[in-house]
Order: sequence, then C-alpha cells, then structure tokens
Amino acid sequence: MTTIGTGVEPVGVTDSVGLARLRWRVTDILTICHRNLLQLKHAPGQIVGTVAFPLTAVVLFGYVFGSAIPIAEGANYRAYLMPGLFVMSTVTTLVTAMITLVGDSDLGVMDRFRSMPAERSSILFGQTLSDLLTNAVSLLVMAGAGLVVGWRVQTGPGSALAGFGLLMLLQFAISWVGLFLGTVIRNVQTAAKLGPLIMPVTMISNVFVPTEGMPTVLRTVAEWNPVSASVAACRQLFGNPASTAVDPAWPIAHPIIATVGWSVLLIVIFMPLAIRRFDTGPN
Repeated sequence: MTTIGTGVEPVGVTDSVGLARLRWRVTDILTICHRNLLQLKHAPGQIVGTVAFPLTAVVLFGYVFGSAIPIAEGANYRAYLMPGLFVMSTVTTLVTAMITLVGDSDLGVMDRFRSMPAERSSILFGQTLSDLLTNAVSLLVMAGAGLVVGWRVQTGPGSALAGFGLLMLLQFAISWVGLFLGTVIRNVQTAAKLGPLIMPVTMISNVFVPTEGMPTVLRTVAEWNPVSASVAACRQLFGNPASTAVDPAWPIAHPIIATVGWSVLLIVIFMPLAIRRFDTGPN
C-alpha cells in the first residue's frame, strides 16, 4: 500500500536521515582510503619510495650540498635544512595525488566508482585521506633521519605538534590541487611528464638557502612563494635556525598566518573545482 506523505518530515526523522547519510559518507571515505592503502601492497616501489626518499634527501642535501652552504652565525645547516625538507616532501604529494587519479581513470576504476551508490566527492576525500596517512609516515621517517643527523625540536611538544599539524594542513590543500589536475589531464604519461615541474616551486624558495642572497626579482618570487612561508613557519615552530632578511616580505614576517591563509585559499579554490570536474569531466 502506498502512503501519501504530507511533504513535511518530523524533526526526528530528518535528523536520523541526516545522520544516516553522514555515516554512509564517512564509510565511503574510509573504504576508498582503505582501498588505496591496500593498493600499496601491489606497488612495493611506492613503499620503497616513501621510505627511501626522506633518507636520500637528508643525506644528499644535508651532507653533499650542505657542506658548501654557509648559514648565518655558524648555525647547523642540517638543523636549518630539515623544516625545508619536511615542506618539500609535503608539496611533492601533489604529484602523487595527480598520478593516482589519472592512473585509476586510465584503468576504468573511476567509472566503476561512479556507477556505485556513493557520493562521488567521497572518492576524492578518500584519496586525500590516504595521501595524508602516507605522507605522515614519510614525515616520521624523515624526522627520524633528521634526529640521527643532529636535527632537534628546540621548542616544546605543543609547538612541535603545531608544526606537524601545519604540514598536514598544507598537504591536505596540496592534495586538492593535485586531484584537480588529475581530473584535467587525460593520461598517466602526460601526468608523469608534468610531475618534475613541481621542482622549481620548491627550489625557488628558502628550502635550501636564505632568500636574501638572491637577485631582487627572484627574491621577491621566493618570498611570496607559499613554500617559503611554510618553511619559515616550521623553522619558527620547531625552533630551528632561520636566516631572515632585514626587510622581508609579509609572508616571511608572518609565516604561520601566511601558511594557514595559503592553505585555506588553495582548499577554497581547488576543492570545489576538483569535485565539480570529477562529476562532469571526461575522466
């Protein structure tokens, strides 16, 4: 027998339906995240890269390049470098998010996901969650390597947690940029060729060297680069050496606020773009 409704649901019914939708959405996100993490079992190269990249970066940049880069007041270069490597590792997850989405689209996985009774945005949120967990492991390995070579947190536990929390926020924002690019790019080969373009973004910054020695134009670009603000914020929160110019740009003078602002801006712009493109785009 069909029941004709009044069109107005009781408040209790509306709340229960809303909670059920939220529960199913969280379940979808966790399912996609679990699926992506299980995929790593079949891609040992990614696991090796997650562990090997932090170790290689610390040794290569800390000892090979670091011996030729003086820091003001004779500070330890590796202590200066580690926050930069944390940020560089975080920013490069953009490439991972982009290639993973394009690769799944190439294999038809995304078409299968779209055919399932799930919120499509949950697929992208699941991807960002798995990226967050993977990068957290990478940061832990890198921090361990840093401790071995002499890096230390010179502030309290609260500031240290704030520093890593800031890195997670930045990574969440960067993942949405990568996912948007993944919905625009048609194949893995193109995505792989575009990946190295992320390197200039990290190089033209204060990751490896202070900005005050750069030519004026390059210094301006570097100081307004979100990467530089993030590195300066981490150095401040971890209490590590920082070489700041006499008259720095606003993002370098207020690095924590600038990093939060850059991250929120990227999320506000690229999250809706990625979700809309994923719903309607060719991928």
